[in-house]
Amino acid sequence: MFTEKERDAIYKVIQTRRDVRTFRPDPLPADAVERILEAAHHGPSVGFMQPWNFILVTADEIKAKLAWAADKERRALAIHYEGERSEKFMSLKIEGLKEAPLTICVTCDPTRGGSHVLGRNSIPETDIMSASCAIQNMWLASCAEGIALGWVSFYKKNDVRDILGIPPHIEPIALLSLGYTDHYPTAPILETEKWERRRALDDLIYREKWGGK
Repeated sequence: MFTEKERDAIYKVIQTRRDVRTFRPDPLPADAVERILEAAHHGPSVGFMQPWNFILVTADEIKAKLAWAADKERRALAIHYEGERSEKFMSLKIEGLKEAPLTICVTCDPTRGGSHVLGRNSIPETDIMSASCAIQNMWLASCAEGIALGWVSFYKKNDVRDILGIPPHIEPIALLSLGYTDHYPTAPILETEKWERRRALDDLIYREKWGGK
């Protein structure tokens, strides 16, 4: 199905992709943004429900409001950490929401497809899982385009709903900032900051049953 070079390129993109927080203000080519959104829309979804929508934000005043919502939640979450851990948490950069030329809010519609979507009847969370697949495709496509992407995941959903006029039943599951960067990390930021380490794959694999080696 793929040549060896094409296969290797896919794995290279997977391993190169990073969460980025520093952006240049340069505008993004419209055709590249379109390809990234097409990649998202071709993500797998349980029952082919396609629960996603994408709100593209370029207005500075709206991006500033989203940054305010994220900063408010960051300060609220800081009480859960003490000492050096608290300092590291507060140093995590969210200004990318204002710096990046484009922020995309990815939403999930839990009603898409009606009451009886194949697969969702058994596992309701598959709507969020499906939207997450779209986000992963966006991240990989952005990396392949040479465009940095950062996922801000701490905010109160109702704040984002109010800012972007999202209906109450729609879940705003991700704020993604996209832009060019001069500092594409070679390792995950939280790993570099010693917040967490990459776990050994062998420790995460069981055989035949839980705990089976």
